[in-house]
Amino acid sequence: MNPPTTGPKSTLLLRLMAGGVFLWEGILKFVYTNQGIGRFTKLGMPIPAFTANFVACIEIVGGLLLLSGLLTRLIAVPFIIEMIVAILSTKISLYLGTYPLPLPSAPPQVGMWAVLHEIRSDYAQILTVIFLLLNGPGKWSLDALLQNWRLSVPGARSKRIASALGLVAGND
Repeated sequence: MNPPTTGPKSTLLLRLMAGGVFLWEGILKFVYTNQGIGRFTKLGMPIPAFTANFVACIEIVGGLLLLSGLLTRLIAVPFIIEMIVAILSTKISLYLGTYPLPLPSAPPQVGMWAVLHEIRSDYAQILTVIFLLLNGPGKWSLDALLQNWRLSVPGARSKRIASALGLVAGND
């Protein structure tokens, strides 16, 4: 829960990209039935109404967390899982030509090239959240602000170091 916050300030751009996309895609699942419950029903997801609303809530809350840089590494994990499920539930059937959703309007419509074309945003999202999981939110984040605040509290750092070394006596 102590993410590295020494990364470049430009990490903010990656958080804005991924967080923004997750936020608006989550909102779209509530605003347009064909993006939420309808899509999840056509894909054969279990309990489509619950699943669509659950995923939408994770995307909205998680998107806001990424945008602010708060709990960045923690929210990256469910986003990675979500993107793997999204890829497996849509791109395999597109490759095989059994895609239950409307096909792309222009060629390629099925097969490897269709998958490579359609997977581009999933690919960008999953790689971005993997980067954030590994490298943290960067210097311009609430995680960094909170970490700096905790370290600036008088004696907090020395107490934490002493505790880690076992130099502080417990109240037995």
